[in-house]
Amino acid sequence: MKKNFVLNILAVSLLFTACKKDFLSREPQDAYSNASLWTSASDASAALAGVYNGSSVTYANEAGWATATWMIYLDCTSDNAYNQYPWEGFQAYGNGSVNPSTGDASAYNYSGITRANFFLANIGKTPMDATLKANMIAQVRFIRAYQYFLMSQLYGDVPLVTTILTPAQSITSVRTPKAEVIKFILSELTAAAADLPATNNSGDGHITKGAAFALKARVDLFNGNYADCVADCQEVTKLGYSLYPSYADLFRMTAQLNNPEIIASVQYVENPSANANNVLGVMPSNSSGGWSSIDPTQNLVDAYDMDNGKPITDPASGYDASNPYAHRDPRLAATILYPGAPFKQAGATTNTYFDPMTPSSPDYYASGNNTTPSGYIVNKFTSNLSDFDNLFQSGLNITVLRYAEVLLSDAEAKIELGKIDASVYADINMVRNRAGLPSVDQSVYNNQTSLRALVRNERRVELAFEGLRFFDIQRWKIGSQAMNGTVYGAKVGTVDPATGKYTPTGAPLVLETRTFADKNYLWPIPQSEIDIDKSLKQNPGY
Repeated sequence: MKKNFVLNILAVSLLFTACKKDFLSREPQDAYSNASLWTSASDASAALAGVYNGSSVTYANEAGWATATWMIYLDCTSDNAYNQYPWEGFQAYGNGSVNPSTGDASAYNYSGITRANFFLANIGKTPMDATLKANMIAQVRFIRAYQYFLMSQLYGDVPLVTTILTPAQSITSVRTPKAEVIKFILSELTAAAADLPATNNSGDGHITKGAAFALKARVDLFNGNYADCVADCQEVTKLGYSLYPSYADLFRMTAQLNNPEIIASVQYVENPSANANNVLGVMPSNSSGGWSSIDPTQNLVDAYDMDNGKPITDPASGYDASNPYAHRDPRLAATILYPGAPFKQAGATTNTYFDPMTPSSPDYYASGNNTTPSGYIVNKFTSNLSDFDNLFQSGLNITVLRYAEVLLSDAEAKIELGKIDASVYADINMVRNRAGLPSVDQSVYNNQTSLRALVRNERRVELAFEGLRFFDIQRWKIGSQAMNGTVYGAKVGTVDPATGKYTPTGAPLVLETRTFADKNYLWPIPQSEIDIDKSLKQNPGY
């Protein structure tokens, strides 16, 4: 499925789409030399486009400052999902067996950072409007900060490189303490916000002020800077963001333009462009031409409340184990295709029912033919198959930052500060009400402990398959509870082909057994990097 490659800081692909591959210390050798590249605003724009195309990971043949494929697969390293194909690189991270030589889904990548450093080292010489130049510099500082955020979150200490290095310098790396990297990220985002526009009316995906504050809020929250997180969230709110009316439609192509919730996204152009989104095809099941690579777990399904707002563990919730998907939080159906769920094939005029239980079904869980072993598949980005001509080369943008996360971050930070007021409930209610749930029952959720549990679960179900669940497990230090033991799928049962009624009749499907140790809160530095740079030290336990 994927093209494996590792880019080390010593030998990074040359920086911009208009330039040949070359080593870090050399100038481009084609039409653009370093001397000629920076002579006009249009040249600077071309170089900026190269920074946006700089990969932040070494996974999949996909360019971009953030990567849709990698973000969605990342939930397979959490209790949200299972990656059934070991060669895709994420299964070992999920079950705890990963080692420095098997970590194929690496985010240890300085390619994008080198592009950013090259841009920042040269943009100053370009004769152009000062405001536009400051805006471009701010965009690049944001992108570099995002990529350092990703690496420091996964690996802890990483070399902090902010200038162009010589080959000799690049093979004697020293891992900078994570605290210093985080300090740098926050400083960069603060500086970038000052020079970024409040809005992007062109819809071209360029970074705005809201993105800088929203990412800063995430970084502050993840590092326990709760008061700063609240201030960041307030800055985002001032810019006029709001929730898109429909959660189910939020992730469709029809919602990509003028969406008041989207703060930052990775932009794609559909087939035949080389800049297409190539991840959607891995999610649907065999009958839709997909691979069922990312298989939701029963644990995630159980996290969705009933539509009355009560968890399924509450005896008063009305949950019926014999009809487990009835009257649930509407986000369950919007996110996961479960046994008996209605769905429409591309080009079809009527619904059919998802049937992973019947042996004759093309989606039978045990067929081994690109079908889900959990009985569940991701529905979030492919709920309307008719939106796409080619699932493996679509034009669907993938959201990196959206306003719902900001609201939940604001609520969580205030809860952790012990400043529980009406705004905390308002934040959570906006997210839940948009989904179709009632407001929070304040007689039940009336203290820090209960509200902490509520907002953590709300993050899980609202942001599922958006690449954040592993980070939440990591920062809350709940790996031993969330990532140990047997991973289950749906219960074996039957699906009525005429009505879609699912009747569980047997035991839950077993996916794998996972183990989790404290070392798994960080990923191992890829052995290929250590082989090149002998000064790099491995993370403890690997």
